[in-house]
Amino acid sequence: MRTFHCDNCRQPVYFENTQCTHCGHMLGLLPEYLRVSALRHLEGDVWQPLMPLAARRRYRQCANYRDHQVCNWMVPAESPETFCLACRLNDVIPNLSRAGFRDQWFRLERGKRRLLYSLIKLGLPVFSKHDEPHKGMAFAFKSQLDAEPGEQVMTGHAQGYITINIDEADAALRERNRLDLQERYRTVLGHFRHEIGHHYWDALIADSPSIDGFRELFGDERADYASALDAHYANGPPGDWQDRFISAYASSHPWEDWAETWAHYLHIVDTLETAGNFGLRVEHRLPDGGARRAEPDFDPYRIARFEPIIEHWLPLTFAFNSLNRSMGLQDLYPFVLSRTAIEKLAFVHRVVRAQGAYIDGYLAAQDFGGSGWRVRLDRWLERLRR
Repeated sequence: MRTFHCDNCRQPVYFENTQCTHCGHMLGLLPEYLRVSALRHLEGDVWQPLMPLAARRRYRQCANYRDHQVCNWMVPAESPETFCLACRLNDVIPNLSRAGFRDQWFRLERGKRRLLYSLIKLGLPVFSKHDEPHKGMAFAFKSQLDAEPGEQVMTGHAQGYITINIDEADAALRERNRLDLQERYRTVLGHFRHEIGHHYWDALIADSPSIDGFRELFGDERADYASALDAHYANGPPGDWQDRFISAYASSHPWEDWAETWAHYLHIVDTLETAGNFGLRVEHRLPDGGARRAEPDFDPYRIARFEPIIEHWLPLTFAFNSLNRSMGLQDLYPFVLSRTAIEKLAFVHRVVRAQGAYIDGYLAAQDFGGSGWRVRLDRWLERLRR
């Protein structure tokens, strides 16, 4: 994610901030610009951005910003909508009469808005089920405490409808689930990125020309899904899963392989954008006099070719993980990307760029499953290993 600042005093601010901690100005994200702006109150519920690019515009707070402080997105003053683009995707919110549920909802909304930032920047279709019943998405934040009789609240996806069990917003419960399931990584944002991957499989892969390429890399999704998951939980992943999959869970079924790869793709491009905005540069000198370098001075959300993304990502993860270990923390990115996993990430990149407004002719002509791609991939990996 890019970095932001207060337009009044230039103080750095975070994507989620609602007030500048230095000058006290109210802040809000303007969805049309994907920028956090300081705001000047005019009258009633009307605010003027101090960001020069939008200074002539007028906005209102999203109702979930104004009433519950779980959002910081703004709504154009001329819009008839009460909620912002992100909150209009909600179908079910937590029961706010229960103690602690507002705070858990806030954590879920924070992850969802970061997800929306990435989807919008990538130029992907973002529709609510209210506007597009068959192609849209909707979010339901549920607790087992408020479930219907016989209902089991599970985080998951079904035809664009994404359910998140709000227990995932409790750090202690989420960590216990991570350990019980022997997962290397489990976060609220990770859940959003994984589940939305299922939605975009339906939107971008199913019944599209990309289906053959998908099956070549990920396998045949027509294999019985329920039986595959039962077998995974009963027997665990295959012994060689790290050679073919991005995570153990990805080995359970091609749909899960896609969703896991999709989530990692979003992890990678968003973290690279953050690193680039901070001007991070990594140079790891090797005994033979060579070096592994990473200096992401490009926009990973817009770049046509996948090669620079992976070339910069691998050295950065080595540096990030080394820094975390110096603090006694688990690795920031506790995954080893095999050649096959990288091919799958590249396939996701191709599909995404084909949907974006910045598609490059060279990228469109690439055969990501062909021998030429594999040769180039082998060369990158060999260079990065040296």
